[in-house]
Amino acid sequence: MYTQMMDLPGQVSKGAAAADMSAEERAFQATVDAEGKIEPRDWMPEAYRKTLLRQISQHAHSEVVGMYPEGNWISRAPSLKRKAILIAKVQDEGGHGLYLYSAAETLGQSRDQMMAALNSGRAKYSSIFNYPTLTWADVGAIGWLVDGAAIMNQIPLCRCSYGPYARAMIRVCKEESFHQRQGFDIMLALCRGTPRQKEMAQDAFNRWWWPVLQMFGPPDKDSVHSAQSAAWKIKRVSNDDLRQKFIDVTVPQAELLGLAIPDPELAWNPERGHYDIGAIDWDEFWRVVNGDGPLNRERLATRVAAYEEGQWVRDAAVAYADKQRARARKEAA
Repeated sequence: MYTQMMDLPGQVSKGAAAADMSAEERAFQATVDAEGKIEPRDWMPEAYRKTLLRQISQHAHSEVVGMYPEGNWISRAPSLKRKAILIAKVQDEGGHGLYLYSAAETLGQSRDQMMAALNSGRAKYSSIFNYPTLTWADVGAIGWLVDGAAIMNQIPLCRCSYGPYARAMIRVCKEESFHQRQGFDIMLALCRGTPRQKEMAQDAFNRWWWPVLQMFGPPDKDSVHSAQSAAWKIKRVSNDDLRQKFIDVTVPQAELLGLAIPDPELAWNPERGHYDIGAIDWDEFWRVVNGDGPLNRERLATRVAAYEEGQWVRDAAVAYADKQRARARKEAA
């Protein structure tokens, strides 16, 4: 699962003259321009490293915190089959976090440092996970809409210029495709069920539609650093283009389910060949990003408690590793 790709700070302007670059910078940009991959031991601009580190760690945090809204429903899933599928899905999200923390570690920051930044509130995660899951239909809406939006965001990342990130995303995208189908299957079952179940599906759709559209990040006109991320081939597709693609794909799916789009201004524009939508509430988006969402404090408190309660496991793992190293040294002597 994933979060909006926020624009991150860069310091080398797009289109900087080759004469203004060092030999290392020119070699780096030539590799990027040729669709090559930058690997951990390769030279890279410090701003590129910091941009990637912040983006990948934010992505990892989002995968971990993203387990909570659905994990809340494992014990209340309506059947054994649904329970088993949801357990597997939540476990996948934890695995995605591990892939991404590993990729971020190659940029020179330890996992403990990243977790400390998350637990202190200094690091961000996707604002979408600060909304509540009120009914079983919310689990379906998250899988269908949130994971569907995540796939739109993540497929271009499989071609990211940083090798460890790009390779991690290939596996993540394959698993997210399963998650999206699982969510749509839940919504389909509800929409084909009783009138009350259909009403529950519509209610969940109404509550998640606009926050999901915010997942793609602010409009391109308000994106200050997108050009640099594009020049480095970290960001491949603009926020607005990704959002439009998601809308164009999702509206027909909603129509198939028999769900009404909660936007009276939604209309097909034959001249553009795309759907037009109403205004997105960006004030709400920034309120949630800045910590004033429905469940920001609860999500962070849950994350901190889980980390503290798991300290004994980390201590035991370190003690065991130390014991094995001591034994190896003794045997070598």
